[in-house]
Amino acid sequence: MNLHKLLSDREQEGRPIRVGLIGAGRYGTMYLAQANNIPGIHVVAIADINVKRAEGAFDLVGWPKNQIAPDIATALRNRTTTIVANADELFDVDIDIIVEATGNPIVGVKHALRAIETKKHIIMVTVEADALAGPALARRAEAAGVVYSMAYGDQPALIMELVDWARTSGFDVVCAGKGAKFLEHYHEMNPDNVWENWEFSKELTDSGQLNPNMHTSFRDGTKASIEMAAVANGAGLVPSDTGLTFTPGDVEEIATICRPAEAGGVLAHEGSVEVMSSVKRDGTWIPHNTQEGVFVVVKATNEYVSGCFTEYPWHPDPTGQYAALYRPYHYVGLELNMSIANAVLRGVATGSPIGFFGDVVATAKKDLKAGEFLDGEGGYTVWGQLVSAKHSVATGALPVALAHHVELRNDVPKGGIVGWDDVIMDESLAQALELRRETEALVGESVLSA
Repeated sequence: MNLHKLLSDREQEGRPIRVGLIGAGRYGTMYLAQANNIPGIHVVAIADINVKRAEGAFDLVGWPKNQIAPDIATALRNRTTTIVANADELFDVDIDIIVEATGNPIVGVKHALRAIETKKHIIMVTVEADALAGPALARRAEAAGVVYSMAYGDQPALIMELVDWARTSGFDVVCAGKGAKFLEHYHEMNPDNVWENWEFSKELTDSGQLNPNMHTSFRDGTKASIEMAAVANGAGLVPSDTGLTFTPGDVEEIATICRPAEAGGVLAHEGSVEVMSSVKRDGTWIPHNTQEGVFVVVKATNEYVSGCFTEYPWHPDPTGQYAALYRPYHYVGLELNMSIANAVLRGVATGSPIGFFGDVVATAKKDLKAGEFLDGEGGYTVWGQLVSAKHSVATGALPVALAHHVELRNDVPKGGIVGWDDVIMDESLAQALELRRETEALVGESVLSA
């Protein structure tokens, strides 16, 4: 691929890629742990409203003290790195690419727009923002001549790499997906009982180092749905309107499970997305499960290829008509530089929306009453269910990314989908709403120009 050579050339020429990182959480910290070891990379600034957290990230990764600058101007001049509390400082200086890693979809949309307006490439780590309005952001980025990209290391971008492999090799993608731990009652999980469903020590969960809302979204189906919506929109795959099945299975069962129902699998149709659970319905752990990995399922193009599927250890289904390609790991922020290098050096994304095919809608965890306030992803009131974008728009469903601190005007029963008509939207969400409406208008259309 020669990305390392291209980076080394930039290093020798004294023209490193200048990176601005917004968000010093887990993902951003993992990237910082690698950044100083990569030629041709200059992290100019880290923006975080919690400056102490950013300073802590430096400490965690052993960032050299003599490489910390007092301000952006000094950082740019001396090839050092500074910390700022206000991300706005990153957009009007000589930075090539912005990494948006706040985890907040509303803020993520705002930062992406600013990056696009100031002609900076944008790596969208905040997949919640991508699921909410990624198609509209991708269209605006293309018009501005910059790259809008998924973040390599997170599962959606890695799945997109497998999709690209499959299609470049001449295969139709039957299914693209990932693994996760899931049981049916997880849909009702909330921050009060979340730690009952994780294997962390009580000492760690009591320490305050872990975010209960984030970990609730990892388990209740919301995060998986958001990531699969991003994949659907990036690959042109159409989810089922009844959501993900989270069918239990191991690596050898991927192609058997993730094939169409008429062939014995769980898919409503070919060309979809799915998540497999790493535990059986009774909670028993499945050996050789898919939990940390990603996969694609492809279909044999002819009988000869079907024979190849069965002759080689390519995880085929019993018929030999379907086979799976599986990557057993994702290194999260440690792999992020693949996106940065591709965007700046090649002008290509490691996954980006090509249309609006999948959406994540707010679904009631319990009976909700008019006058209550929704608390969004990983909270007490709703979880995010994956549906097709056509179904979401046709039924007027509220995206889960906009279900935070909004008041209900109608009752919604447990398991019911919250609609736009059921809530009173806050005027502070105007920018995100504008991008969302742009995205909804793209149902059935291509994001990319002809």
